[in-house]
Amino acid sequence: MEYKRISADCHIDLCWMPPDLFVSEATPAMKERMPFVTEGPDGPYWTCKNGTSFGLKNGVGPSGAKYTPGAHDRADLMAATNLYEDGKNDIRRVSTPELRIKDMERDGVDAEVMYGILGAASKLADHDAANEMYRIYNDWLADFCKEYPDRQIGLACLPYGDIEEAAKEIYRAKDLGLRGIELSCSWDMAPMYHPMWEPIWQAINDVELPLHFHTFPVMPPQVRESLPKECQRVAIFTIVSGFQMNLINIVAAVIGGAILERYPNVRVAFGESGIGWLPYALDRMDFEWEDRFKDLGLKMRPSDYWRRQCKATFQYDTIGAKLVDDIGVESLMWGSDYPHGDGVWPDSDKYIAEQFAHLPADVVHKITCENAGKFYGLIQ
Repeated sequence: MEYKRISADCHIDLCWMPPDLFVSEATPAMKERMPFVTEGPDGPYWTCKNGTSFGLKNGVGPSGAKYTPGAHDRADLMAATNLYEDGKNDIRRVSTPELRIKDMERDGVDAEVMYGILGAASKLADHDAANEMYRIYNDWLADFCKEYPDRQIGLACLPYGDIEEAAKEIYRAKDLGLRGIELSCSWDMAPMYHPMWEPIWQAINDVELPLHFHTFPVMPPQVRESLPKECQRVAIFTIVSGFQMNLINIVAAVIGGAILERYPNVRVAFGESGIGWLPYALDRMDFEWEDRFKDLGLKMRPSDYWRRQCKATFQYDTIGAKLVDDIGVESLMWGSDYPHGDGVWPDSDKYIAEQFAHLPADVVHKITCENAGKFYGLIQ
């Protein structure tokens, strides 16, 4: 098909999954350790054996929050499409292929890349159960994507905390027909230059599927929740103001660890990373490499590896849009972030026009369509 707009960062969150999926598809030994839906004071919500809440069924954003009119402008705009009202009636637009296609078309999107349930699975505090949860999700996702394979690109979720199992799941994801891999970002994860990750890099290099890291908050929820009540809103403001820039720790680790030099088939995408901070980060890495880090095993400047093997996604970044040449237009992929409140759905036309008004049409097409199309094999 002919593509005019591809969103490289969208989501399928746990709260929108079929309510009985994980229990019904788990092995007998794992059924009691899977997330399930039960009644709560604000309606049906997702929980598990240890009592952790994964949010309201078909709720707002990745946390499955309760929709409160007037509290969040973007959520109000999404609510105006009846997204949450449909969810209350168990019409799961986010996780039903044909309904999701209608929401894409409402926003002028021809194809999209869908990040998954990584953050939710980590709440289980049970590695074996989380691994089973990822297996079930990846199987479900592969079937989901078969409905519209040229329009819906799902990312397989990797087990966290078990490198060997994660590497096996990479090869299995390839066999399932999925077109990308997502590895959880976490506060306690070992740095990506650590040798423990070598099986992951080898597997990614073998299957030649892009590896994805999605941005994540810089403060664990339990730390934020332990703050005095009067501090918690400021904490959230601080988190959302800077959480995208936290990905410099992975960008620099992947490049400085010579991973992209040693594994030339590895391609890395950074979901919802934003781009305005990247020119400084790339310039800083180049300067330090030239000055005192020529011993790292790199044969090119760090920014050259970035342009050759990396991509960054963003939804609305007026600063980054002014610095396209400094980042490398070939490394940029726009996304709507559907159905998250940080995104621009269903008003992508408006935000694309505003931030790219100064750019030539061919450059805008690369950022909003062509780069993602080529990265995921939709466009030759």
